[in-house]
Amino acid sequence: SAAAPIKKKPIQTLDAVLPINPWDGEKIEIAQYIWGDGFCGPGGPDYIVGLSKLLSLSPEMSMVQLGAGLGGPARTLVDRFGVWVTGYEESQQLVDAGNELSKIAGVAKKAVLKHYDPEEHEDFDRQFDRALSKEALFSVQNKAGIIRSVEEKLKPGGLFLMTDYVVANESVYAKDTYKQWRVGEHVNPCPNTADEMKKMLKDVKLQVRVSEDISDDYIKLINRAWAGADKVAAKLAKEENGAALIQTLMREAEFWSRRKRMLESGDLRLWRFVANKKASLATGMSDW
Repeated sequence: SAAAPIKKKPIQTLDAVLPINPWDGEKIEIAQYIWGDGFCGPGGPDYIVGLSKLLSLSPEMSMVQLGAGLGGPARTLVDRFGVWVTGYEESQQLVDAGNELSKIAGVAKKAVLKHYDPEEHEDFDRQFDRALSKEALFSVQNKAGIIRSVEEKLKPGGLFLMTDYVVANESVYAKDTYKQWRVGEHVNPCPNTADEMKKMLKDVKLQVRVSEDISDDYIKLINRAWAGADKVAAKLAKEENGAALIQTLMREAEFWSRRKRMLESGDLRLWRFVANKKASLATGMSDW
């Protein structure tokens, strides 16, 4: 069951300035109906916990998250592991809505969302024990720069978990299907290959422990979420602005259908990386 939707005035200028994150109140409401309370993309609480199991989180740890969305992943990790999370998100609308949800959940101080521009971002406020980036960099040109910023503030022995869209190989860029997919996205996708992403991590001296294709499980998450779309439409029809909400739902269905077709074709994949920063000699003799 979805939480009471956050009522925010639709931002009328967003459609005119695409591809800048077109998140308004209606889209935020639809996202939570499809993906779950506090989530705006694939992967609910169980998925986030399973994805993060390699991070060995604890209440003494701090974490930075890139691509925080509505803060659902951050609040899940706070609730399950007690970790302190600062989430960075490109959309100011999602930051405002997410911080409101954190306040409602009573974790406003432990699951904090902040707005940032990943292309211009140079530094984080403080050091942290863990870093999580969930599908946050595929639309960023300056991926190497943001990865460098993460490494600089990651404590010795710290872990960085990243999931993101990658292209199977460079020949994908020339395909009509790829070009059509790019046009339909809300942002300007510029995905790299998995090998290129791995090299960016290694270039800042991070040690890559895991590099794996998790596309099949991700496709299942998308299918599962959209299997209930008819029930969602029936609920939306009863709301005061039901017609507009159903239109938004249909646009989102087509958006995720396009993205899923790209994943199923094999040209676009979802990849998971886990890297660590080498521990200092004083604390990490096991690295010898």
